[in-house]
Amino acid sequence: MESNKKTARIAGILYLFVGIFGGFAEGFVDPKMYVAGNAAASVGNVVANSGLIRMGVVSHLLDGTFFAFLAMTLYILLKHVHEGVARAMLVLVVLATGIICINAVFQFEGLRVATDRTYVAAFGTAGSNALVLLLLDTQHYGTLIAQVFFGLWLVPLGYLAYESGLFARWLGVVLILGGVCYIVDLLTAFLAPDFGQKIHSFIIIPSAVAEISMVLYLLVIGVRTQKPGPTTPNADLLLTAKTP
Repeated sequence: MESNKKTARIAGILYLFVGIFGGFAEGFVDPKMYVAGNAAASVGNVVANSGLIRMGVVSHLLDGTFFAFLAMTLYILLKHVHEGVARAMLVLVVLATGIICINAVFQFEGLRVATDRTYVAAFGTAGSNALVLLLLDTQHYGTLIAQVFFGLWLVPLGYLAYESGLFARWLGVVLILGGVCYIVDLLTAFLAPDFGQKIHSFIIIPSAVAEISMVLYLLVIGVRTQKPGPTTPNADLLLTAKTP
């Protein structure tokens, strides 16, 4: 039990780092540079915030790294519940991590094109700006695609948390609900963008609540303390018989 608590708290620390670096990169840096459909404004933002964008690229990479280690730690903690489901959780996180890291390359290349005058000389100002916007568009929509796996990995995690007995069962339910909300948010963003923008602020709330709850549970409680089962009478007699 003490080993499980230690593993759970390590997972909590890793999950906290995922939230910090992912939140900084996606919630703070990305909106400061990307203006959908406006190449000139996007380039202006990139040039004005080049140092911040470099920090954002590094944060994306750290986000992916800690996410991978988080999944491996949770796999160790929960594989006894259902190894196949635990492996599925691990694979989904690996896919998400790969997309995150590739997206960081597009973001960094957008910065390079915006700040290197050789691209202006080769393509002209309009062409260079359009190339920057294309790279940032790719990074933006790549992040949305990664959200498929941000959502899907919460479903096996929720199942394992629910069945393990190591966590409160409501937490497993909330994690599964959060995963479903991530997928709904993604589908509306691609299939019905106008409607997606209207519901985004609301549909993402259960996902945020689920992940924050999991982080706090891992950090504060770790895992539930399981009481040992009662000793059977036969076992008591056997122990008594063996006592000299």
